[in-house]
This record gives sequence, C-alpha cells and structure tokens, in this order.
Amino acid sequence: MTALDYGTAFAAWRGAAGQNWQRYTRHAFVEGLRDGTLPQASYLHYLRQDYVFLIHFARAWALAAAKAETLDEMAAASATVHALVHVEMPLHVQTCASHGIDRTALEATTEAPGNLAYTRYVLEAGYSGDFLDLMAALAPCVLGYGEIGLSLRGNGGPYADWCAVYGGKEYQSLCRDVGALVDGAVERRLGPDWQTLPRTTTLQTRFDTATRLEVGFWDMARSPIST
Repeated sequence: MTALDYGTAFAAWRGAAGQNWQRYTRHAFVEGLRDGTLPQASYLHYLRQDYVFLIHFARAWALAAAKAETLDEMAAASATVHALVHVEMPLHVQTCASHGIDRTALEATTEAPGNLAYTRYVLEAGYSGDFLDLMAALAPCVLGYGEIGLSLRGNGGPYADWCAVYGGKEYQSLCRDVGALVDGAVERRLGPDWQTLPRTTTLQTRFDTATRLEVGFWDMARSPIST
C-alpha cells in the first residue's frame, strides 16, 4: 500500500506540494520516532500540543459536517469527529497519564504559537471558504499521518505504540475513507475534469499552506518547553 491509495485528489495535491511534502513526512521528528532517538521530553511536549490541536481539528471536522452537501458527506465528517474525540484523544490522555501528566494538566496546556497558527488557519479555511477549501486544508494532517504511519509500521522502538496507531488497520481505513470523501466532493462540485479548472490553484494553495504548517508543528514539537 502507498499513500497514493488515499485517492486521486490527494495524489495530485501531494505531488504538487513537492519538497514541502518531503520536509513534512520525513522530518527529523519523524525520523526520531523511527529510530527511537527522539527525546522523551520532546515526545511528551508533542503529545500535549497535539491534544490541543485535536480539539480544534475536531471542531474543523464538525464544521465540515455543517458545510456538507450530502448525507454521505455529513456522515463521513461526523464519523471523523467521533474517531477524534472517542479514539485518538483518549489515547493521548492515556499515554500522558502513564508519564505523570494527568488530564487536568493536559487540558491546561498552553497552546504554542505554531499550533495556534495551524489550527486557526484550518478553521479559517472552513469559515471563509466552502467544503472543498476545508478538505484541502485538513488533508495534509489526516493523510500525511497515514503515510507516515505506513512508513513506520512494525517499528519496535520506544514509540512503537504511536507507530502502530497510525500505521494500523483502523487508521489506514480512515485515510482511505477520507480520500474517497475528498474525491467524491471534488467531482460532485467541479466535475471529472476538475484538475483543469482555475479552482485547482486555490485548493492546491490550501493544501500547500497546511503542509508548511505541519512542518512548523514538527519544528515546534522538537523544542520541549514548559507548558
């Protein structure tokens, strides 16, 4: 399986993102997860910031449900909100608790500037744009983590649990579902020749900006500070 199995739109956006995509999916933070050299302090700092990120990310997917044009789109968006709130975020709570960071402390985490920039950009894309703008801004996180998870699958180092989640069957299934959602949404609104339309540039810009913000998030995550 490759990242291109996540759909036609993602493959096009990913390819056009070029080096920024490689900087994101092959970031030093990711390589530290792979070989186990990432300091635990950096990992816990990342988990705390990612927990805050997921709160806003869930809100963005809830906004996608509101922007949906069909019941299928609404169902897919709401299912993603459920997965974030009831699966992914509890895993962060559990992992942090095992390292002495209880839920109260986790929820009191001060949002880092890079986190703030990224989450508000995605929400702004949804508020000022339409469903497609929101999908293009959301795709780098959902599908990029799927690609990273695949590259780390089977890792037996200290971050094996993280690798197993994002490389696992459940998350990979979610990525394929999101990829199909994006493809269906694009073709429904723009037609099968959507890649020839001027709107393609706008959507690519959304995707590229979110990808650069993902790189910034990894940069922030490597620098543990008091939160």
